[in-house]
Amino acid sequence: MSSPKPRVGERLEEMSFPVLGREGSITVGQPKDRWTMLFVYRGKHCPRCKRFLNKLNAALDNWTNVLDVVVVSADSEDKARADQQEFGWNFELCYGMSEAQMRSLGLYVSAPLSEAETDKLFAEPGSFGIRPDGTLMLVDISNGPAARPDLEELLDGMKFNIENNRPVRGTA
Repeated sequence: MSSPKPRVGERLEEMSFPVLGREGSITVGQPKDRWTMLFVYRGKHCPRCKRFLNKLNAALDNWTNVLDVVVVSADSEDKARADQQEFGWNFELCYGMSEAQMRSLGLYVSAPLSEAETDKLFAEPGSFGIRPDGTLMLVDISNGPAARPDLEELLDGMKFNIENNRPVRGTA
């Protein structure tokens, strides 16, 4: 099954994700007063995700000084809680991403290789820069766990885009 590319410069479809440890959810794609960086990770079964998210957590203050950070996977609440407790992440950790939401973002979707990996479809990694008006500015998606953006370079680029009100690129 193929998935269309996300359309940069256009309003992101609003989607909400439950947040670990609090009532309610986080919604992306709706107008707000700050930029948002949405990070999608594969889930509890992925050690590369842990390394990436540990790096994000170590630099979280640098990120949240500039924009809101949302981290989500298709994992259950129990799996997300186990990861948060083990790694002590300080970002708001969301869970329960649906296949429809994965496809809406143009993410690659994988089936588990075994029950030891996980028990349902999951999204491969993605990073999405979202303007305050809910439009998509930047997209980075991967079809596997090994290809991830360099967080320092990504943050530097996002600061530049925000400070200089840069237009979206890659619209053709």
